[in-house]
Amino acid sequence: MTTQRQPAIFVGHGDPMMALRDDDVARGLRNVGRRLKAGKPEAILAVSAHWYTRGTLVQSDPNPRQVNDMYGFPPELYAISYRPKGDAQLTQRVLELLGDDVRVDDTWGIDHGVWTPLHHMLPQADIPVVELSVDGLSDAKHAYEVGRRLAPLRDEGFVVLGSGNVVHNLAQADWDNPDGTPQNLAFDRAVRASVEARDDQKVIAYERLPHARYAVPTPDHYLPLLTVLGASEGETPEVFNDVQNLGSISMTSYAFGLGR
Repeated sequence: MTTQRQPAIFVGHGDPMMALRDDDVARGLRNVGRRLKAGKPEAILAVSAHWYTRGTLVQSDPNPRQVNDMYGFPPELYAISYRPKGDAQLTQRVLELLGDDVRVDDTWGIDHGVWTPLHHMLPQADIPVVELSVDGLSDAKHAYEVGRRLAPLRDEGFVVLGSGNVVHNLAQADWDNPDGTPQNLAFDRAVRASVEARDDQKVIAYERLPHARYAVPTPDHYLPLLTVLGASEGETPEVFNDVQNLGSISMTSYAFGLGR
């Protein structure tokens, strides 16, 4: 097992077509993936916005299925196969660290919130992945505390990866807008300033930030960021993929402890 401390990373996963694009976002993901793999992680714990559940669930399946939880896209998107192995040791450690606050559930799999960015980051799917759900019954403080409790994983060879979007408002999405609305930019910049200052309490209390209701109409895509912040408490962030698109989506992503 590697003794090198592994990173905690939050990735903006955007729309599923990201998996097919070769743009600045894809290149940013590939760069982060190259550096991540150089650290030789044992496995990745992936907290996915697309597994939004009642309580916190973790997978134990040694061969988790690929979940194509998106509809109406071109056939070439569904033709992508991304099938990493699971990791029993990682699942067991999550159960030990979270105790009664987590239970095993293998009815889900590796959803597109995880496999679309990993398709660019780790195209060989040769690092095991275990998904952890976002608890829809709990609040932002709880999501952060889950990250704090999972932080020891990073010293045991495991990456903590959160996948979501800082700004995610599909009801306001404009497919003809390649940039972000003023509301998107204002909220995203406020979050970035707080993350860079490691003022985690401001990020947790996101409802007080400008245009929060626009940016976070539902918390599912925002909460994985808080789990990553909890798992990297006090560490300096590296910002990548600072991109806003579709008007109401932010791709801004953060890495902590990522080697060069």
